[in-house]
Amino acid sequence: MKLVLFGATGMVGTRIATEAVARGHQVIAVSRSGQSPIPGVTATAADASDPAKVAGLAAGADAVASACVPPRDGSEPREPFLALNKALVEGVRQAGVRRLMIVGGAGTLESAPGQALVDQPGFPEAYLLEALAHRDVLAFYRALDDGDLDWTYVSPAAEIRPGERTGTFRIGGDRILTDEHGNSRISAEDYAIAFVDELEKDAHSRARMSVAY
Repeated sequence: MKLVLFGATGMVGTRIATEAVARGHQVIAVSRSGQSPIPGVTATAADASDPAKVAGLAAGADAVASACVPPRDGSEPREPFLALNKALVEGVRQAGVRRLMIVGGAGTLESAPGQALVDQPGFPEAYLLEALAHRDVLAFYRALDDGDLDWTYVSPAAEIRPGERTGTFRIGGDRILTDEHGNSRISAEDYAIAFVDELEKDAHSRARMSVAY
C-alpha cells in the first residue's frame, strides 16, 4: 500500500510511519520541515493546508493519513485546524483518493451518552482549545454527505505518550475506554498499531473509532 502521511515527524506520526514501514507499506512522510522521521520512508516538505500540494502528493496513493495537530503557539487553533482539514479533504478528492484516516483527539469522547469529556467540569484548561478544535473537525467529517470519501477518525485514550509496543489494547467507538482503575491510557506505539490495522482492514468506514488499554 502506498500511504501519504501528513504530520509524519510528530510523536504519533513518527510511530505510524514506523509501524507502516515495518509492515511493508510504502510511506511518503510529509511535514513542513521535510525531515525524515525514520529510515525507509520518502520524506518531503509540504503544508496540508494547501489543497494543490496535497493533491500532487496524494496522486496515485492508496490512502492518505493526517497526524497533524492544531496550532500550539498560543494562537486561536480552531479556525486554522478546521481550515487545514477542509483543505486536506479538497486535495485528497482532487487526487481521486478515497481512503483518508485522521489522528483525532480524546476530548470529544463521551463519558456518558451525549456528554463529551471536553464539556465536563474540570476538563484541563491547557487542553481545552485543542479539544474544541478536534471537535470542530470531527463534526466536519461527520457532516460530509457524499460517498466519495472513506474516512476514519481515530481517537486515542485520554493519555497518550511514548511507551511500549505491546499489541494488546481495546477498540471502541464514541465512549471513552478506561481500565479497572478508571484510567484511560495508550502508548503511541500501540495507537500506531491500531491505526495501521484500521488502514489495512477498513473496519470503521465513515466513523470514529477509539483505542485504549
